[in-house]
Amino acid sequence: MKNKICTAIATIMLFVPWTILPLRTFDWALESPVAEIMVYSYAAFMIFSGVFSIFAYTKGKVKNRWMQLCTVINGIYMVGAIVILCMTITNLF
Repeated sequence: MKNKICTAIATIMLFVPWTILPLRTFDWALESPVAEIMVYSYAAFMIFSGVFSIFAYTKGKVKNRWMQLCTVINGIYMVGAIVILCMTITNLF
């Protein structure tokens, strides 16, 4: 049961970062404070989803093919989010 729940959570976490695309079509989402908050929030979620997937796969021993795929994709999202955060932090200085 734990395997199915962790796999379902990791699967849902695959699609959440793509919800930023329809949100960015609104004018209010492109204004400065809102846009920055959205990017930081999505980056934090992507980092959390990558950490969750890696821990569920390694420590939780949820080792099926789909979870392996979710871990790889969420790990790529996590690395991309870290790069985005590093670019914004270095831009502040």
